[in-house]
Amino acid sequence: MSQRQVLQVFEQYQRARTQFVQAVAELAARPQNVETLQNAGVMSLLRPLLLDVVPTIQQTAALALGRLANYNDDLAEAVVKGDILPQLLCSLSEQNRFYKKAAAFVLRAVGKHSPQLAQAVVQCGALEMLVICLEDFDPGVKEAASWALGYIARHNSELSQAVVDAGAVPLLVLCIQEPEIALKRIAASTLSDISKHSPELAQTVVDAGAIAHLAQMILNPDAKLKRQVLSALSQIAKHSVDLAELVVEAEIFPVVLTCLKDSDEYVKKNGATLIREIAKHTPELSQLIVNAGGVAAVIDCIGSCRGTVRLPGIMMLGYVAAHSENLSMAVIVSKGIPPLCACLIEEHEDHIKAAAAWALGQVGRHTPEHARAVTVANVLPTLLAMYMDTRSSEDLQMKTKKALKNILQKCTYLPALEPLLHDAPPNIMKHIVGQFSKVLPHDSKARRLFVTTGGLKKVQEIKAEPGSLLQEYINTINNCYPEEIVRYYSPGYSEILLERVENYHPVL
Repeated sequence: MSQRQVLQVFEQYQRARTQFVQAVAELAARPQNVETLQNAGVMSLLRPLLLDVVPTIQQTAALALGRLANYNDDLAEAVVKGDILPQLLCSLSEQNRFYKKAAAFVLRAVGKHSPQLAQAVVQCGALEMLVICLEDFDPGVKEAASWALGYIARHNSELSQAVVDAGAVPLLVLCIQEPEIALKRIAASTLSDISKHSPELAQTVVDAGAIAHLAQMILNPDAKLKRQVLSALSQIAKHSVDLAELVVEAEIFPVVLTCLKDSDEYVKKNGATLIREIAKHTPELSQLIVNAGGVAAVIDCIGSCRGTVRLPGIMMLGYVAAHSENLSMAVIVSKGIPPLCACLIEEHEDHIKAAAAWALGQVGRHTPEHARAVTVANVLPTLLAMYMDTRSSEDLQMKTKKALKNILQKCTYLPALEPLLHDAPPNIMKHIVGQFSKVLPHDSKARRLFVTTGGLKKVQEIKAEPGSLLQEYINTINNCYPEEIVRYYSPGYSEILLERVENYHPVL
């Protein structure tokens, strides 16, 4: 047998391996093939190919494994149990860029499914390898490594801390300064995933100098990058006053307000979320946002979009209004009540309605003037209907009840309260009647109106427990009128009068 014939055997074997691994990688890209591949024992066949002498076979084997692991957690678990991860990492540092990208893809595909699988990736020493890849010359390798680190960090603070301890954060901050947009996006997203769990983790990101670089990218024309940048700044600002102030000091106002007019819905939502996370901390930070025109910009944003995009803006207005009378008045003056009412009526999701109800309650809870501004917009009947609607979620019922209570306890504008006398349940009626009992003793015009509009008659029909707070309020109202007037409007009085007419013997 000649040398050529001997070598031919090896060539055929190599061709067969190449064809096999390419075919498997293509098949794994289609979900309908995955189960058949798994049942055919594909994992154990791919594993030795990770150490193949031919680089393209190694890369394609890693790609196939990544696609399989990405499909569901059972397959990701099979990768871990099959002892494939140590083999994957075995000679990663000496490999070419294509293999590094494919290996990082496998690690990401395994780690994304659950904290347990991400922990398995950490335990096999993958973080150190991924951090080395962050320093690679090739931007695609950096991107793949950053992506894998983000998927590990997003699960919980322990995994996030492991990513930090591996030294990833300073390198991620360098990655957001690279010219490639795709790399910037993924690095910003990973910094966001690390920051979200705790003030300490967010502080680590801040200490690496991330805020200044992130803030500079708020005006970047790429929408997907802006989404991630705004998300990362939100995740830093949400934890504490100090962190929120550091974000504000990076001069994000007023530039961040342009994001609320962006054509991309997620940029709008993340922009509003960032403003909300800053506003919630202190009256001073809220005042700074008001001065920058932030309240008016958020109100416009709520008016121009629908669905969950509105939610952070609604909550931001609630937080601002909750801080003080003046800040609540800023929301009223900026015409914030009509869009909040619109959200209450237009939205189908209960959690968005609940947020709008909560925000309106915060606006109206300070003084009679604030309460009047809310009640004039005809909010109270809507809130009451939602509270009494059996289809409303428990959260929506709780929020509408609290909002009604907040507004009613300050409301002295009686025309807005009167319609509620006919529908309100006893626990809400107490607050409505209570307001009448505060106003009527001091206002003769209101007393007259209360009679002519049927209010006094309605109060006589209320069945209150003797000695209850509601009964006290009713007695206070009745004491504002002559006894015969109260008697006249009491239930059954017309029958008594008719009886007296029947029993009356005229004196001729």
